[in-house]
Amino acid sequence: MRRELKLAVALASLLLLFLATFVVVVVSGVESSIIFQGKTNIIKRPHRKLLAIVEPNRIFGEKCTKSDIVVNQGPTAPLPSGIPTYTVEILNVCATSCNIAAIHLKCGWFSSAKLINPKVFRRLGFNDCLVNDGKSLGVGESLSFQYANTFSYPMSVSSVACV
Repeated sequence: MRRELKLAVALASLLLLFLATFVVVVVSGVESSIIFQGKTNIIKRPHRKLLAIVEPNRIFGEKCTKSDIVVNQGPTAPLPSGIPTYTVEILNVCATSCNIAAIHLKCGWFSSAKLINPKVFRRLGFNDCLVNDGKSLGVGESLSFQYANTFSYPMSVSSVACV
């Protein structure tokens, strides 16, 4: 059930990412903006309450795990030079109100022909990339960026810190 929920959240967020370049979300009469800054497309979403969520199975005292971060990646329009581009979206899908920081991804020898803001995503070494400059990603928040390379890099969460 939890895996299906994560998949549904991830697919819905990818759909929103590709359908909009600027979206205004109205929740209970309060207007909040999804902000796109520069060419790296940082997306911060407001906290949302999810309905009918079953409390996840947690080991006693465990606040969050790396499975609370979902990484989605898909192809986008190529650069004018013809180099393929890919959009990566990183989501905090924690269902127990946890902020997650120090998100590290397995990313191989990641590189990009398109400049990526190092505060959003950067490679520290082989198979170690840091997300959001190590800062926390709140519940329901996501962050995205685009990179360009002749092939996509498989990415998965290697470690997180609960804050």
